[in-house]
Parts: sequence; structure tokens; C-alpha cells
Amino acid sequence: MKHTFSVLVENKFGVLARVAGLFAARGFNIESLAVSPTNDPTVSHMTIVVDAPDERILEQIKKQLNKLVDTIKVQDLTTEDFIDRELVLVKIAVDAKIRPQILEIAQSLEAKIDEAAANAVTLEVVGDKNKIHTLLQLLKTFEIKEVVRTGRIAMSRK
Repeated sequence: MKHTFSVLVENKFGVLARVAGLFAARGFNIESLAVSPTNDPTVSHMTIVVDAPDERILEQIKKQLNKLVDTIKVQDLTTEDFIDRELVLVKIAVDAKIRPQILEIAQSLEAKIDEAAANAVTLEVVGDKNKIHTLLQLLKTFEIKEVVRTGRIAMSRK
């Protein structure tokens, strides 16, 4: 099961490595990780998405995250009402024949066209995981030259 953690940490050198190390030491691959300063420049917000089949080990990781000196707050958003977003850039090879189809897909998903060249179009989409998945499924039949994703960011609605 995928778990989404919201972690507030002190904005210091090495904190990211220590947090990531906790997951690596238990054999959990971090599927998505986004880190940025908050409105307080001494505090950073981390959104960590992991696929963790064992709840017991996951509880242990939460406890160890809380024990880190630099950790301020750990929240498992998985069972809460939360909002999440991701940014994806997709570069698609185009010609005059398929360009209208790509533009129609872009319009239907409210994608921004960041760059349009004679042989390629780059789309920018911001949305939840379902919107991103839909975009990539719709573009699957075209020649995708490159996909770059930011990773999810999330916060509790409370």
C-alpha cells in the first residue's frame, strides 16, 4: 500500500540524507520525494511517498522519523483527507497530422503548451495522480520523447 507522509524538518544540511536513510535501511524504495522551505526559512516540508506492505515496519519508521533531532512533525496522510499535486512535463514528437490531436488532449486536461516546435510539443500539466495518469495514458499511442515529473506534494485539508 502506498503511504504519503508529510514531514516538517529543520532546514539544515544533511537532514534529507538522514530521512532518506531511514527508508533505505528498511528496504523501502521512496517512490516520490519533494522538499522545499516553508514560510519559515528555518523549516522545510517533505512529502514522501512509499510503497510499504508491512504496517509494523511502517510504524517503526514513523517512530524513528519522530526521534530524529531535526524532525519537527510527522504526519501519515494516507488515511486522512489531503490534497496532492504533481507537475509533469511531456515532450511529444509531432507532425502536421497529429498536432491537432495533441492539442485536443492538452485542452481536455487543461495542459499548458510550454513549447511548440515544428517536430515536438512540450505539455505542462499540474494535477493529482489520476490526472497525471490519464494524461500519460492518452499520450501512450504517440511518440513520447521525454517525461519529467516533480514528485507529489501533499498537505492535510485540516
